[in-house]
Amino acid sequence: MSKHSKQAGFTLIEVMLAMTLLSIMMVLLFASLKISAESWNKGEKKIAEVNEKAVVYQFFKRQLPSIQPVWDEYSENDRQLSFQGQEDKLQFVSVFPASSERKGLQLFEVFFDKADEGTIKVTVRPFLQTADQQEQQEAEEVVLLQQVEAFEISYFTQQDIASEGEWLTAWEEKEQLPALLKISITLQNHSYWPEMVFALKLASGEDAMDSEFRQESG
Repeated sequence: MSKHSKQAGFTLIEVMLAMTLLSIMMVLLFASLKISAESWNKGEKKIAEVNEKAVVYQFFKRQLPSIQPVWDEYSENDRQLSFQGQEDKLQFVSVFPASSERKGLQLFEVFFDKADEGTIKVTVRPFLQTADQQEQQEAEEVVLLQQVEAFEISYFTQQDIASEGEWLTAWEEKEQLPALLKISITLQNHSYWPEMVFALKLASGEDAMDSEFRQESG
């Protein structure tokens, strides 16, 4: 009986060898799981970055070509075109899609808040023609993009077909819209972001005002 038990058991060396092999397998298994988890997280992060960029691009693509060259009649300053642009700030009048709850012309303001950890923000309020109506409207502010290092807007003007035209860093006190609008964004993590260029309506403010008058008269 003692002889049979001795033959059926494991030696200490065999047990140690089995435990060593098991430890190696566990290390390889957990290393594989760690690599898989890191790859998954990187993939999710990449997808989130792509979606974030797509949201920003779609916002500008939807709103900028729909800019209306209307005049600001309720401003405390002199009468001016509602479209006003600086290097890191843009004001314009546009419309939301028909399916949106907001109806009619909307006054947008896109600006870069560097003090708030580098954030691009958008405020929206109805575009109204009287000061009393405007004061009653509260602007809705939303965050468009965070962790931004630089936000630059350029405005392309061309005097005539023969001229080459030029890019300006500001568009203020003009009587018409720029031909093109270029937006450059640099993220804090320096991930690639291509320049975005959009064509705007070329009707002058006076033409737009005359068009509105004709529609109301008709």
